[in-house]
Amino acid sequence: MQLLDAILALAFVGDLSMGRATDHSRRTACLAGWLAQADGADGVAQNHARAVALLRWSGCTANATGFAELLGDDVAAREAMMAQTLPPMDAQTQALILPLAIIHCEISGDVAANLGMPSDVISALRHIFERHDGSGSPGGLGGGLIARVAHYANVASDLEILANTRGRTGAFAFLRDQAGCKYPADLAMLAVRFGESWLDKLAVTPPKVSEWDFSFTSHVTTVQSTLLADVVELKLPWLAGHSRQVAQRAARCAETLGLQPKDRDLLHEAALLHGLGRAALPNRLWETSPDRLSIHQWEQLRLMPYWTSRAARQIPGLSTAGDLGSYAFERLDGSGYFRGVGGAALSLMQRILATAVAYQTLLEARPWRPAYTRQQAAAILRDDVRAGCFDSEVVESVLAADSGLTPALQTAPAGGVLSPREIDVLREISLGASNKEAARLLDISPSTVRTHVESIFRKLECTTRAAATLKALTAGLI
Repeated sequence: MQLLDAILALAFVGDLSMGRATDHSRRTACLAGWLAQADGADGVAQNHARAVALLRWSGCTANATGFAELLGDDVAAREAMMAQTLPPMDAQTQALILPLAIIHCEISGDVAANLGMPSDVISALRHIFERHDGSGSPGGLGGGLIARVAHYANVASDLEILANTRGRTGAFAFLRDQAGCKYPADLAMLAVRFGESWLDKLAVTPPKVSEWDFSFTSHVTTVQSTLLADVVELKLPWLAGHSRQVAQRAARCAETLGLQPKDRDLLHEAALLHGLGRAALPNRLWETSPDRLSIHQWEQLRLMPYWTSRAARQIPGLSTAGDLGSYAFERLDGSGYFRGVGGAALSLMQRILATAVAYQTLLEARPWRPAYTRQQAAAILRDDVRAGCFDSEVVESVLAADSGLTPALQTAPAGGVLSPREIDVLREISLGASNKEAARLLDISPSTVRTHVESIFRKLECTTRAAATLKALTAGLI
């Protein structure tokens, strides 16, 4: 995947997670670039501002669980927070927001580092919630300690969001009010001065993202789709590594059925992208047993592959694989979603993907049930074949290929980076286990788990469990 496509995909996922329109980050990037230009920044700094604006929500999947626990609906709460319509929080709730900001900033910085972004971009993302007056988070930095490109992105974001929710007059009033507080006064007043014309321009001409080139700011030109899958799956800790496993199963099944290498590669890519739309829906839906969902909630869940399809339509480099990925929940009898197509309308590759997703899901624990054994999962799939949901030949091929696959989250040795016991602990906490739960599962004391977690953080150079999970998946440690 090309670097620009990966950045745009991460921006798309971030916008979904924050309850924003799917062009919000693109529009903000335009505004940030224009603000930087008006401030006298050179072309490189303007490009850095665009990159920060596109990547600033890339850490929001990682703290979705915390927001869900704190405010109920992680997507709606953050949408209201950005639009400044969220009711005032008490001191205790505000204090609990700080750890979530730390997670967000660490992950977005790590994502930028994985993309080969320059230090200015990485630093800005790690400080994206800091304020010019020093009252922000997570570090309470202020003044010149905050990269100016972070302010470009924040001013642009507030202008874009508030112009839609409060109207332009309300947006400009907020910028004036926050001049010298949230961001430097001169930048706020530049946005007030030119904002009207910038917004008029965006209303007529959508962002021309094809003209943006981030390759000269990065030593990376192509990006593995595993990064997108891993970032999305940070939203639900128990989902870590899911798409990687689906991709393996789909590719192996395709090989068993004699598909050409290019088709196997496409299936692998589609499997990694199939969950992009998950970010649009609140965690509480994914945490609920399917038989307890209301009709309305089911209709919301059926939109997941729709949003994956929307990503494919908006990002040229994702068009083929993303479109295939959006068929992951269709069924042969037409009972799937979101299209509800079946029979001959489903290609062999679409059938393989849907079967691989279903089988891997059965093998994984969910908040409402334990994982099924392979024998149990195979029996369930064969029952579904008899009910007309899946293709018998595809199901048998997925099952036949299963014996050669590595079980979920039990991959190659860590190569000495972490000890075997640290790998065990990391595997449990990556799936959302607390220290106490990990201790029970591993038959060790909670204090021993805590010691291992501290060692893992030190060795992986991170401070949060989400960051440890992302780094471990990226490095193949779990």
